[in-house]
Amino acid sequence: MSAVIETLPRPARRCALGAGAPQRVIARADGRDITLGTFHAQVRALAARLPAGTHAVNLCEDRYRFMVALCAVALRGQVTLLPPSRAPAVVDEVMARQPATYALGDQALAAAPPHYWRLPEVLDEADGPVPEVDEDAVFAVAFTSGSTGAPKAFPKTLAQFRASTAQLVAALADLWDGARPGIVATVPAQHMFGLEQSVMVPLLTEAVLHGARPFFPQDVARALAEVPAPRMLITTPVHLRTLVESGVSLPAIAGCVSATAPLEQALARQAEARFGGQVREIFGSTETCIFARRRPALERAWTPLPGVSVQPQPDGTLIAAPHLRQPVALADLTEVLGDGRFLVHGRRADLLEIAGKRASLADLTRRLRAVPGVRDGVMVQLDGPGKVRRTAALVVAQDLSEGELLAALRAAMDPVFLPRRIRFVAALPRTETGKLPRADVLRLLGASA
Repeated sequence: MSAVIETLPRPARRCALGAGAPQRVIARADGRDITLGTFHAQVRALAARLPAGTHAVNLCEDRYRFMVALCAVALRGQVTLLPPSRAPAVVDEVMARQPATYALGDQALAAAPPHYWRLPEVLDEADGPVPEVDEDAVFAVAFTSGSTGAPKAFPKTLAQFRASTAQLVAALADLWDGARPGIVATVPAQHMFGLEQSVMVPLLTEAVLHGARPFFPQDVARALAEVPAPRMLITTPVHLRTLVESGVSLPAIAGCVSATAPLEQALARQAEARFGGQVREIFGSTETCIFARRRPALERAWTPLPGVSVQPQPDGTLIAAPHLRQPVALADLTEVLGDGRFLVHGRRADLLEIAGKRASLADLTRRLRAVPGVRDGVMVQLDGPGKVRRTAALVVAQDLSEGELLAALRAAMDPVFLPRRIRFVAALPRTETGKLPRADVLRLLGASA
């Protein structure tokens, strides 16, 4: 006797959009505390007003309004798209790849994307049950930067965000010792680092979010003063250096978390000495979310988050984690140590071999920035015919001549790697997260991309 076994679909696992009791404070925005209950009421009301469609690009500047819109889109049964940049051309490209897509934001834009919908000045509230969504449905789609080709899409579910957020909080919780941290971030909510650290942590734990994205040091200090202690600052190496060099006084912070670019040990030590709290650096990507941490003032090696496996490969590294459905390959070259921690040796594309000698652009850039008088800089390898592709440097420095810079670099690196072209500029062409698009660097160097 034979039988036909039918596989029944698994019931949807529902997840509330916001953790905690209705009266807990989830955000500090527009000069007032906002409770979880008010947040839920605003999410319900906004979801009912959103345009029809399947996808939405969230361009909100205010971090709290970004979070309300993010959850309202999900409650409406739509998916949020997170382009690698908010530049109009990049947003238009991402929107063109998905059917029935609109953009929403909280600002009047001079160059608004197609089907732009602006949030009301005052967010309405609506009664109803706690907003819930299927945690296994696609919640958001993040896109890589596209530096090596067209941006690649990586769907994320709320279940994945819950798992990665739990790991992240476990790795940082000693900084706030059981209290509810107040979070201020200088990075945009649309970036994966900003999304995970400054939006998902307050949404899925009992942390308090500050709605602003402060830029100037005085604004950072003001925002920190407006959130309850223990205070956490989420930032980048570029913003952190500006804070250290500004001389501004910050309210007592429990800690600072940095990402998007390697944080130099000297800067981490200066920041800890100036502001008191520990500086933690986290390692992640659009593809993987956050998967490792370190304290750069004291250590070079990275510690994987619980359950994360780091497997070096000839051309990169394979990352496995509980929140990933399958291992993900990254281009970073790593070396796993005996205690399970790992070192990062750059990317294969960054490795140079000139006259039989090897170096990495990351290490050469670090040596360039260590020269006294250099405020910022980057080393690149120029494109060109032939096997020998020389290096060039884009440098921000005051009262430093090219000859003086080269003399300092001769003592810091092998002569074959000295930059054959040096261009002094007022500032590097960094994105809002501190990254340096290669095409922009080459343009300033007078080289072809």
